[in-house]
Amino acid sequence: MSTTPPRPRAALLLLSYLAFVSLGLPDSLLGVGWTSIRGDFGVPTEAVGLVLTAGTIGYLTSSVLAGFTLARVGVGALLAGSTLLASLALVGFSVSPALAVLVGCALLLGLGSGAVDSGLNAYAAAEFGPRHMNWLHAFFGLGVAIGPLIMTGVLSAGLAWRWGYGIVAVVQLVLAVAFALTVRAWRRDVPASTEAAGATPAETPTVVRLPVRATLRLPAVWSGTVAFVLYVGIEVSAGLWAFLLLTEGRGLSAAVAGGCVSAYWGSLFVGRVVQGLVAERLGAGLVLRASLAGMAVGAALIAVPGPAGLAVLGLVVVGFAAAPVFPLLTLTTADRVGAAHADRAIGLQIGASGIGAALVPAGLGVLIGNTSVQVLGSGLLVLALALVVLYEWGARRSTGRPTASPVPAQPGGDGQTSGPVRPVVDGR
Repeated sequence: MSTTPPRPRAALLLLSYLAFVSLGLPDSLLGVGWTSIRGDFGVPTEAVGLVLTAGTIGYLTSSVLAGFTLARVGVGALLAGSTLLASLALVGFSVSPALAVLVGCALLLGLGSGAVDSGLNAYAAAEFGPRHMNWLHAFFGLGVAIGPLIMTGVLSAGLAWRWGYGIVAVVQLVLAVAFALTVRAWRRDVPASTEAAGATPAETPTVVRLPVRATLRLPAVWSGTVAFVLYVGIEVSAGLWAFLLLTEGRGLSAAVAGGCVSAYWGSLFVGRVVQGLVAERLGAGLVLRASLAGMAVGAALIAVPGPAGLAVLGLVVVGFAAAPVFPLLTLTTADRVGAAHADRAIGLQIGASGIGAALVPAGLGVLIGNTSVQVLGSGLLVLALALVVLYEWGARRSTGRPTASPVPAQPGGDGQTSGPVRPVVDGR
């Protein structure tokens, strides 16, 4: 018997999509608004590093902690509280009198965003299939794309940059209220007694209580964490340094090179939409392996000395191939580490993605500065091959524990199966 009625699942799915859009909105406001912000505060351009660093620290801290506290706090309460915190932080942005206050608000925004990101990914990995997992991450990209439009519209209308943050704060506040009203619907546990649920003993979930150290001892947990560092490092590095490669390294004009970089990010979005459907039909494992191989092929095309068109083709291949990797790696976490460890492992992985986004592009930047921009393709290729090896190693070292129910599960409201396995982990 299905324990999840169709209607709540559809409502939670819609909320999840909106939440992923809202996660992307604040990330791209700063880029457009910083010139006005630094002018108001009278600080140098490089002071943006303080804001970014504070946000990254908050994001890393909360995303990891969320994975380890999710079983105790509950998904709904975590999402409601964290989204409210993000909304308050954005209000702080809009009224900040000085840079120091803005930096503090960036820390709070990172704390809220990291917990929402980790909690939503953990919930989606357990409840949604490959199609929705990919599409959710595509909608994050949609949010990132909308953010600059909001700030640009505000500034074009002659309003202060603070209005841009205020508008997004209202959006986050509405979402926080929606999460608060649906707290109980987000519960992933099942009734303690089979009589209360009307279930037979065979349908009763197996409750597993595991200490934190049991999760941290699993090699698959750490191989998955490093895999996220490598993947996000490749994704961000390609987008960050492609313009320099195409202009200084391959002789394209700034306008054409800018369009090619947009094509890279566009291929990432399209790839998530298309490959979400493919993964639903062919399976996440097969699509993951093909995507990792495709990233290596694309990086090799960038690395080969030749016309600019070859490098552009490589960028598009990397973007399209990379598209499903983050969502599918998250989705298959329980297959590698076991369902009882999945929430914690996902929290570590989401935190690691922030490290990859910061350190890997910076490291490649140092390498480019000491050699030439032509080294970008070779660097991406090495990272892509390392990711392939690490994924295969982690897959072979996986726990091999099934993440589905040992008894047949009935279809849920979203066409997914709702099985009776719901491990409970001990937060100690």
